[in-house]
Amino acid sequence: MFIVPQSHIALLYEDGVYKGVLQAGKHEPKRGFFYESVQRSYELVDLRERSVTLKGQEILTRDKVAIRVSLLVYFRVVDAEAALHNVADYTTRIYEDVQLAARRFLASRALESILSDRNEISDAVREEVKEQAAMYGVEIRRADVKDLVFPGNLREIMNQVLETERRNEAKLIEAKKTIEAQRLKAQADNEAELARLTAQRERLHLELTAERERAEAELDKKRLELAAQIEEAEALAKHPQLLKLRELTALTAMAHAGGRFVIGINGHGLSPLMERDA
Repeated sequence: MFIVPQSHIALLYEDGVYKGVLQAGKHEPKRGFFYESVQRSYELVDLRERSVTLKGQEILTRDKVAIRVSLLVYFRVVDAEAALHNVADYTTRIYEDVQLAARRFLASRALESILSDRNEISDAVREEVKEQAAMYGVEIRRADVKDLVFPGNLREIMNQVLETERRNEAKLIEAKKTIEAQRLKAQADNEAELARLTAQRERLHLELTAERERAEAELDKKRLELAAQIEEAEALAKHPQLLKLRELTALTAMAHAGGRFVIGINGHGLSPLMERDA
């Protein structure tokens, strides 16, 4: 009897020949399973995700700068038979494949390119090793740059570059704030000027409307006066006696005002003449 732990499987061999996979759990031998002439053995395979670390790999970049890189690779076995039968030690093989992939990638890149994007190293290593690892039953889940070390003088230069970038970024942020404040002020000024012009236009419109209404009222008044005069003239022309009546009315009004009348003769008969007392 033997037990396969959870998250593991076992490969069963009889006289060194692979016979099959045993899943997690207790395995009792069947009747007639064990014979003294048959040697049975099994190899446990861990199916959980694990990691392997490449520490301090010193590599020359394309522009001949020596850097030290440490990589952390996460993997798990997906084909136990291939993992045990296709390579002698799949963990050692992963280590070697990742090491060679990192060297090839960094040797093809200049230092500036490496500094600009460290994730590019991780992505390139994972993609290159993934296809190779699949051949021996291993799935590469993730690869990360754990550490990237540069020569001492280069670190000082990098610190200066980073400090310069921080200062430039701060200046850029300040410039953006200034531009935004100027834009808001200009917008506010434009809105205030627009409001002033709108109010002025509305005031002029009201003044013009009032002036037009006054002019129309004055015109209506003159039209009424003219109509009254025309009507009066037509009445006088049709009825001359109205003129005499108007004269008498006017004389009466002047008499009440203290006037003195002199009756004279003109070519048409008697005609009253009036003199005002001094």
